Amino acid sequence: MNTLLLDSDDVDEHAALAAVIDAVEEAFGAFERGTTQMPAKSYIDLPQYNGDFRSMPAYLDTGDWDAAGIKWVNVHPDNPEDHGLPTVLGTMIYSDPETAFPLAIMDGTTLTMKRTGAAAAVATDYLAVEDATTLGLVGAGVQSYTQLEAISEVRPIEEVVVSDPDEDRVRRFVESYEDRFDVRGGSISEAGHCDVLSTVTPVEDPIVGLEDVGEQTHINAIGADAAGKHELSDDLLGAARIVIDDHEQCTHSGEINVPYGEGALTDADIHGEIGELVVGAKAGRTEETGVSVFDSTGLAIQDVAAARVVYENARETDSGYDFGMIDTDQ
Repeated sequence: MNTLLLDSDDVDEHAALAAVIDAVEEAFGAFERGTTQMPAKSYIDLPQYNGDFRSMPAYLDTGDWDAAGIKWVNVHPDNPEDHGLPTVLGTMIYSDPETAFPLAIMDGTTLTMKRTGAAAAVATDYLAVEDATTLGLVGAGVQSYTQLEAISEVRPIEEVVVSDPDEDRVRRFVESYEDRFDVRGGSISEAGHCDVLSTVTPVEDPIVGLEDVGEQTHINAIGADAAGKHELSDDLLGAARIVIDDHEQCTHSGEINVPYGEGALTDADIHGEIGELVVGAKAGRTEETGVSVFDSTGLAIQDVAAARVVYENARETDSGYDFGMIDTDQ
C-alpha cells in the first residue's frame, strides 16, 4: 500500500470543479448536522522570519463517505522578493479515517484555490438570482480566475466585468477568458452592478459601498482572511442578507470582523451559516432578499472534501507518484 504524491499540476487536473463544488456542499451540510470534527486553526508565529505557520485539521462524515486530513500552510510576505518563493505555501495530508494511513500528500495551494472557488459557487447557487448571467470581480489576482471558473458551473455566466488598479492584471485576465465570455475591465461600481460579485482583495479600508451594487446583487466576500481586513462598507453589510461559513472564524477574521468587533453588526444581523441553507434550516434567496453577502473564511472541512475528489480522480487515472512511505510489512 503506497502513498500518492500529487503536485500542483496533478491537483489542478484532478480537482474537477463540478465534483469539488458538490463535495464542499456536502461538507457544509455535514458541518451543520454536527458530523464533523474541526479543531480551531492553530498558529506558530515566526516574527524573526516575518511569517507564520497554520495547521488546519478536519474529519467529516457526510453519510455517504467520510474523510480526514490536515493542511499545513504558511504566510511569509518576504518570500517572493527574498527567496523567489510564493507568499503562501500549502501541503495537504489526506488520510484514511479507519486506519490513519496517509493516502496522499498533495499541493495545498492549488487545492485552496479550488475549494475557495467551490465555496463561493455553493453560496451563489443558494443566494444569487436564478437567471444570473453577469459576474463582477473586484481584484484580478489568482483567486479571481477560480471564482469565474467555479461560479460559471452553477450559473450561465455570459458577461464578466473585472476591476483592479493594476491594468496589467486586468489585461491578463481578459486575455485568458475573451474566447469564452464577454469580458472587460471596468470600475468597482460596474463590477458591483452585476448579478453576482466576488471581492478578492486584501484591503483593510472598504472599497465597495451600497451604491456600488445592484438591488439584488449577490456578493461573495472572499478577501478578508485576517483581523482588520474589510472589503465591504458597513452600510452595505447592514443592508444585506449575510450568510457566513463559520461564526467563530467570520467574527474574528472574516469580512464582518471589523463591524462585528465594533458593535455595528451583531448576531441579529447574520441570517445564518451556509450549512443551514444546505440542509434547509434557513432560506436562501427569496423575493424580498435584496442584496446578499457570503462571508467566506475557508474551513478545513472544505480542504478535506476537495482532497478526496483529487485523490479519487488521481487513483482512477493512475496519476501522481506512488511511494512507500510506510512499511506495511511490519
